[in-house]
Amino acid sequence: MFSSSLLRSARLLLVVGLAGSLAACGSSNPTAAPPASSAPAGKIVIGSFAFPESEILGNIYAQALEAKGIQVQTKFNIGPRQQTIPALKDGSINLIPEYNGNLLAFYDTKYTARTTADVDAALVDKVAVDKLRVLKSAPAEDKDAYVVTRKTADAKGLAAIGDLSKLVPFKLGANPQFGELGYGIPGLKSVYKVGANAKDVTFVPIEDFGGPDTVKALVDDSVQVADIYTTSPAIKTDDLVVLQDPENMISSQNIVPLVADSVYTDQLGTTLDAVSAALTTDDLIALRDRVEGKEKASAETAAKEWLSSKGLI
Repeated sequence: MFSSSLLRSARLLLVVGLAGSLAACGSSNPTAAPPASSAPAGKIVIGSFAFPESEILGNIYAQALEAKGIQVQTKFNIGPRQQTIPALKDGSINLIPEYNGNLLAFYDTKYTARTTADVDAALVDKVAVDKLRVLKSAPAEDKDAYVVTRKTADAKGLAAIGDLSKLVPFKLGANPQFGELGYGIPGLKSVYKVGANAKDVTFVPIEDFGGPDTVKALVDDSVQVADIYTTSPAIKTDDLVVLQDPENMISSQNIVPLVADSVYTDQLGTTLDAVSAALTTDDLIALRDRVEGKEKASAETAAKEWLSSKGLI
């Protein structure tokens, strides 16, 4: 997912809690109402990006905190980081589930960290400039992946991206930008030495960023390799194989809570750290399948039942 689809870019605005600190110091009009953008007193406002997975995660955070007696309010489906980061800074929201690699890319487009530990470490100072903090990240990741069918993997002995040298020539289906991204065609050549010959890899642009069209092209063998996100329900339903990335060509995209300093407490941190520790990529796939698949469960219901299954509520 790093610079590859859903989320990115800039955030500026007022520092979280500025209005609160001014009020505490006094005002010429002590009866004046707080700014409309501020969170309700005593409540933590949890936001989300405008796609189902983020709303599921927002519900998980909300219900986990509520179970500990923390008052919350939700403000889901806000939009991309151009909107969510300013909302965190002006107090419209106080907490949001994030993706560590994309968040770091937002603050530093030239970052070189790739592993979960390195990305998490780099984030600390980056978000601190906006009076924000990241908590412990989850094992769960939602990121770009080189994916093949089970039939292709078994026939050619494919387990890692470098093994694609056994498959050439092949067609690779992905979003149009993938042909130029560092972890796309250029990285495939430079990092894994696959596709040095121009005829080895034929790039097939597909506009839906790993969605149904991309999956169909892969399953139908219109392409033999595809860029599909690791939490796509199709990984399970279509028995697809995610190729390992031992060189960490694709940056980590672990789920991580991003919270405003103004509302952080040890209890909040401990609660969300426990959630993150329990959350796996397989869990995200299953949660997305419940909400986006045939069941059409609500994000709230799926979140509650996951938390219960993990003994977190």
